[in-house]
Amino acid sequence: MPDMPSPLQIWIAAARPRTLPAAVAPVLAGSALAWHAGAFHAPAAAACLGFALLVQIGTNFANDYYDFVKGADTAERVGPRRAVAAGLIAPATMRVAMGVTFAAAFALGLTLLRYGGWPLLGIGVVSIACGLAYTGGPFPLGYHGLGDIFVFIFFGLVAVDATFFVQAGYISAEAILTGTAVGALAVNILLVNNYRDAETDAKAGKRTLVVRLGKKFARAQFTAAHAIALATLPLLAQRLGLRLGWLLPAVLLGAMIAVSQIRRLAVARNPAELISLLGAAGRYLAFYAFLLAIGLAL
Repeated sequence: MPDMPSPLQIWIAAARPRTLPAAVAPVLAGSALAWHAGAFHAPAAAACLGFALLVQIGTNFANDYYDFVKGADTAERVGPRRAVAAGLIAPATMRVAMGVTFAAAFALGLTLLRYGGWPLLGIGVVSIACGLAYTGGPFPLGYHGLGDIFVFIFFGLVAVDATFFVQAGYISAEAILTGTAVGALAVNILLVNNYRDAETDAKAGKRTLVVRLGKKFARAQFTAAHAIALATLPLLAQRLGLRLGWLLPAVLLGAMIAVSQIRRLAVARNPAELISLLGAAGRYLAFYAFLLAIGLAL
């Protein structure tokens, strides 16, 4: 009989570390753009990072709780066990943890008003509300095929542009372009998760895009996201006047990883392969943002 995980291990697993690069990458990319523009501000960047991580973790807690309540996490589920469904965390306890995490995100977000003004309050409130509405509320986004759009907007465009804005004081075309690339790769993390859970999601009435449009469409979407991210690198290099010495090796390495991941999704035959790919998709997003940051800093 396997050893019972410790409370710390249970909560770390519930936070879903494989998804956290989706919170780190846009802040890293937006801060790198601010650095290139001569506007980098470490306290503002740190606050953005903390807010993004707390919203991501709060969304994961909400997903754990609401999927249990709505019956999406059953014994048939093939992915990693969920804390509430497995009886490791009581539903009421997870609901409190979700509320505390989102409250901490809101409080930290308030510190950003000194840098970006009151419009950031609206962005923060909507971000948290959508994190709750991803699987909760009367119209859960994830259950109606809107989860991909939510991730693209809030973990791509909004996160990159807001991070850049609080440091530079404006939003640039380059920030929007970067947000598009980062958002596309963030969606790939969600896509692999939904691809793995397609059959059980369909039975539970969770109509993700993979359920609605099928796995063939999902593989095409996954490929398109990689293509968008790779095409963004030379466009940014051209617009920002970056040195091109790093560009060709970066694009070639990124293309090799992308092709490998596309193939892995196409040939995956069991949940373990998709769980491994989920982690790889998160690491690739972090690597992409780091590569971009290095190119901007050189």
